[in-house]
Amino acid sequence: MTYLEHNVKTVPTGWRKILHLNWPLVLLLTAVASVGFLMLYSVAGGSFSPWAEPQMKRFVLGLGAMMFVALVPIWFWRNMAVLAYLGALGLLIMVEFFGAVGMGAQRWIDLGFMRLQPSEVMKIALVMLLAAYYDWLPLNKTSRPLWVLLPVVLILAPTLLVLTQPDLGTALLLMIAGGVMMFLAGVHLAYFATVIGAGVGAVWLVFYSRGKDWQLLKGYQYKRIDTFLDPSSDPLGAGYNITQAKIAMGSGGWTGKGFMQGTQSRLNFLPEKHTDFIFNTLAEEFGFVGGVSLLVLYVLILIFCAASALQNRDRFSSLLILGIALTFFLFFAVNMSMVMGLAPVVGVPLPMVSYGGSAMLVLMLAFGLVQSAHVHRPR
Repeated sequence: MTYLEHNVKTVPTGWRKILHLNWPLVLLLTAVASVGFLMLYSVAGGSFSPWAEPQMKRFVLGLGAMMFVALVPIWFWRNMAVLAYLGALGLLIMVEFFGAVGMGAQRWIDLGFMRLQPSEVMKIALVMLLAAYYDWLPLNKTSRPLWVLLPVVLILAPTLLVLTQPDLGTALLLMIAGGVMMFLAGVHLAYFATVIGAGVGAVWLVFYSRGKDWQLLKGYQYKRIDTFLDPSSDPLGAGYNITQAKIAMGSGGWTGKGFMQGTQSRLNFLPEKHTDFIFNTLAEEFGFVGGVSLLVLYVLILIFCAASALQNRDRFSSLLILGIALTFFLFFAVNMSMVMGLAPVVGVPLPMVSYGGSAMLVLMLAFGLVQSAHVHRPR
C-alpha cells in the first residue's frame, strides 16, 4: 500500500468526520461568542434587541456554515482558492459603484437581509489563495524575485481597493496578513527588511504630505493620528472617543462594577459601545479579570489552531490554518490596542464579540476551513 493510499483510507468518512472535528476549538468559539451576547445584552440596557438577538442568530447560522465547510474535503477548498479571491475582488469593485454608504465610508453591499462587507471576505480569501500558491510553488523558487512579485501584486490589488472606501485599518490588516503568509512560506528575510525600510519612508511621506494638495490621507485620518499621540489636545472633539474609552476601562478596576452596572456605557458616554469599543464595556463591568479572561480564550483558540497546523503534513493545510489563526490574532490585537490607546483608532471590531454580521459569518467560515484541514489531515 502506498503512502497516498494509506492516507486516503485513514481519512474519516461520513458521520465519523463529526467525531474528528476539533471540538475544543468549537467550544472556545462558542464561549467567546457568548461573551459577546452577554455584553450586547448589557449595552442594550438588559434587552436582547436590537443587538444580542440578531448576533445570536448569526452565530447559529455561522456555526452551521462552519460544520458544512468542515465536512467538505480540504482539497476542494484548495481548488476553490482562486475563485474565492476573484469573487472577493469582484465584490470590492462592486462596492466602488453600488456600495452602501455609512458613517462617511462606502464599504458595504446591501443584500436586503444584511449588509455584506466584501473586505471581510477578502481577508480570508487572500489567505486561501496565498496558501494554495505556496503549496503549488516549489520550495526552491519561494524567494526568487519573479515568484515574490506575484503574491505582492495579489496583496496590493485588494489593499488599494479597500483604501479607496476609505478603510485604512482593513487595508493595513490585508497587507500584514499577506506579509505573514509570505513569511510563513519561507520568503527570504531580505525582502521583509526592504519592505520595512520602505514602510518607514512611507510614514515619513504621509506626514510630509499633510496640508499639501497631494496629501496621502484623509483629514479625519490625520486627526486620528493626532488624537492617538495626544488625546487630551481635543478631549471634547477628536479625542473624545479614546478619552471616554480609557475612563471606562480604568473605572472597572480589578473586578469591575458588576454586570449592567457600567456608567460609561449605560449613560452613553462610551462611543460605539456595541462595536469597536465593546471591550471597554467588558472591562468596566468585569474589570481586569474579565478582560484577561477574554484574552485567555483568544490565546487558547490560537494554541489549538497552531497545534492542528503543526500536526498536519499537508503544506496547504498548515499554511491555511496558521494564516487564519494569525489573521484572527491581528483582529483582536489591533482592536484591544486601539481601545486602550496603544494604537490609532482604525475601526477594527473585536472578533466574535462586536456586533456585526459580515465579520461574524466570515470568521465562522474561516474556522470551518481550519476544521476541514484538521478533519481531512493525513493520518
